[in-house]
Amino acid sequence: MKSTSLKRSYEMNMSEGPLFRKIILFSLPLVLSGILQLLFNAADIVVVGRFSGDQALAAVGSTSALINLLVNLFMGVSIGANVMVGRCYGAHDEENMQKSIHTAITTAIIGGVLMIFVGLIAAQPLLSWMGTPDNVIDLSVLYMRIYFIGMPSFMIYNFGAAILRAIGDTKRPLYFLLVSGVVNVIFNLFFVILFQMGVAGVALATIISQTISAVFILLSLCKSEGPLHLDFKKLSIHKDILKQMLKIGLPAGLQGTIFSISNVLIQSSVNSFGDIVMAGNTAASNIEGFVYTSMNAIYQTALSFTSQNMGAKKYMRIDKILIVCLGVVSAIGLIMGNGAFLLGHSLLSLYTTSDEVIAYGLLRMSYCAVPYLLCGIMDVFVGSLRGLGYSIMPMLVSLSGACLFRVIWIFTVFQAVPTLDCLYISYPFSWFLTSCVHLICYLIVRKKLFRPVLSEESTQACA
Repeated sequence: MKSTSLKRSYEMNMSEGPLFRKIILFSLPLVLSGILQLLFNAADIVVVGRFSGDQALAAVGSTSALINLLVNLFMGVSIGANVMVGRCYGAHDEENMQKSIHTAITTAIIGGVLMIFVGLIAAQPLLSWMGTPDNVIDLSVLYMRIYFIGMPSFMIYNFGAAILRAIGDTKRPLYFLLVSGVVNVIFNLFFVILFQMGVAGVALATIISQTISAVFILLSLCKSEGPLHLDFKKLSIHKDILKQMLKIGLPAGLQGTIFSISNVLIQSSVNSFGDIVMAGNTAASNIEGFVYTSMNAIYQTALSFTSQNMGAKKYMRIDKILIVCLGVVSAIGLIMGNGAFLLGHSLLSLYTTSDEVIAYGLLRMSYCAVPYLLCGIMDVFVGSLRGLGYSIMPMLVSLSGACLFRVIWIFTVFQAVPTLDCLYISYPFSWFLTSCVHLICYLIVRKKLFRPVLSEESTQACA
């Protein structure tokens, strides 16, 4: 069943029209959505740091790398859903688009339920393995176990948002997050200040806000007409669709998971310096997260635009998509990364009143925030390659150039020079190395995929 009448008010045809304008219109709501999502965590950290102390701040921050480690595999599958829906949309294939949507939401529900049990069981042993200090670990375990109860909502929102991005809709996820973000801040203040619940309060507030955003996503899909419509009676796993999603998404998820292992190792190394350094690292990494999520929006843009144009067989636009996205992500990285560092003292003061914590936060930002555009460039290449259907190649490159490099660095160079400077400088080195290899991979894939098609199109144009 195919149709040419797929256009809806929130959708965007990425295979036609001026690229720069559409890329900006698509990515701006993504940037704002990512910032709002980070405000959930920022509200958690600011409130708990201000009203529950540095130990509670360190406890919440010490779980971030571990949470990412556990959920990244499923988040990779959501990337596969994005690519599948985007290709079906570009090719006007309504039947497979419907199958992709119902398979994605079913996978999100199942995955979310499984992650509840993983979080409840694995929190204590994994945090102990990371070397979380004794005066912090009980609070970290409590926060993580409560947080994981909200995993079904977390999964549904992220899979649903991936579906909407695939058809060009980045506005509604922004609206949903705006509402849930306000709710998160209100409940943070309510639970922590009024009821003195500490880390348990901020975790509970996060669950409530994520559930609200998930409900909005489901309602928007259920009320949509045409191939975007979600019918709960049709929720099922279509094996052929799931296979394609896993083919694209599992390498992405595996990359994210193993990347998180390197970050967990770095967090463990940071933990060895004590809770003051942990608190400074937590606050700085949270600020850097705003820069990263803005750059990551361009990664998602490159992925969605490339997928739709592949489905529509508009191959000549794909190089232009990459060039525009690289330019935009470089500008974001330069302006926001350096701006965050220059305003670092004032920003870190929002998280803590300790001068020592602020000093350690500024040290991290000097190595990570300033050269952050390199991380954005690396991710845009990955988005383009995955949009072209190549997921294993960027996974292997990223794991070797960034993850493996960092692990080797920690067990060799850092062991020889066990300082925070030596630890943090591994980040920009790994980003630069991996970006260079991704560029080579893109050129190889481009030559393989585009040359025969472009030669044929040029011949037809001349004729």
